[in-house]
Amino acid sequence: MPASRKEICKSTSLKLTVALPKLPALKATIGLDGFVDEIIAVVDKRQDFARFDPVKTIGALGAKIVAAAGKSSNYELIVKQMKLGGNGPIMANALASSGMSVTYVGALGFPMLHPVFEEMSRRATVIRIAEPGHTDALEFDDGKLMLGKIASMNEVTWENIVQRVGAEKFFSLINESQLIAFVNWTMLPYMGEIWEKMLEAKSPNRQKQPCTFFCDLADPEKRTPADIAGALEALSRFQKQVDVVLGLNLKESLEIAEVLHLPIPARPEESIEAIAGEIRRKLDLSCVVVHPRGGAAAATERGSATFAGPFVQQPKISTGAGDHFNAGFCLGRVLGMGLEECLCVGVATSGYYVRNAQSATGKQLAEFIADLPEPQ
Repeated sequence: MPASRKEICKSTSLKLTVALPKLPALKATIGLDGFVDEIIAVVDKRQDFARFDPVKTIGALGAKIVAAAGKSSNYELIVKQMKLGGNGPIMANALASSGMSVTYVGALGFPMLHPVFEEMSRRATVIRIAEPGHTDALEFDDGKLMLGKIASMNEVTWENIVQRVGAEKFFSLINESQLIAFVNWTMLPYMGEIWEKMLEAKSPNRQKQPCTFFCDLADPEKRTPADIAGALEALSRFQKQVDVVLGLNLKESLEIAEVLHLPIPARPEESIEAIAGEIRRKLDLSCVVVHPRGGAAAATERGSATFAGPFVQQPKISTGAGDHFNAGFCLGRVLGMGLEECLCVGVATSGYYVRNAQSATGKQLAEFIADLPEPQ
């Protein structure tokens, strides 16, 4: 009989609690993007200087924009928070908060560290190679619109890694890590070249030590199908030397399925386990994980699983929730947990973050999992 949700949470919490003392000995190398995020509300109606009603949904904002066609319109933006951003820094910060030993290589400011990453630099080792980008994150009850300024991502190149990190040090960091995660392929135009250098060097490589190479393409819709197919082919080549985990949200999973000429289910939100399995088989990867807002599913060669998240209707923050899921899932995997337990750590890491607008420590995460809220 399959384990119940309560039993999975209990076993996951216990394993994480037992593992807490050894987390600092586990190494992760994360990269390569970096953004300054401004979390923004769009004003719908303003009562006075201090009080306003925000536009609650993306659909409502869309209706306002459509109604302005042929005319003009003005939208007031309220910056609620400025924080570190980018798929890599958010994931790295979450892993460092949990207790892992994290080194971050990426666009955190060059030659000086941007102030928004100072707190992260106290938790993790940071190596700067370029200036960060900037994202205006318009948040709504039903999702978010990420408006990115990414010109500085053109500076995330192999040449700058060699000049500002050193090839020998770069590969040493990778080869000493149990987890390597290079994310946000979509916004990093030279990530493919960096991957090729890693493949040539056979780094990372499971023969040196057990390790996971995690990739999140990060909304590849703006890249051509040929570009996406090339990135997926590179990941299949990586699988020959290291265990590759591909992380996707629901939208991304459908885009990847289309590029791979896989059938799209009529109700994809109810078929995420099957979608993960088909993509994994097509690419012959170690694992594919798909995480819509309400939960997650993952597939490996041995089987597949789903786990419902502790969904909250009105989160304190939603930007970065997916990156926190990725951090938690990878943490569970590095600790050798079962597939359902990895999913449990993933949804709990994300769930804690959106409720508290901050990353959990390992102890806080274990306690949250032990009493994980039921799906709504």
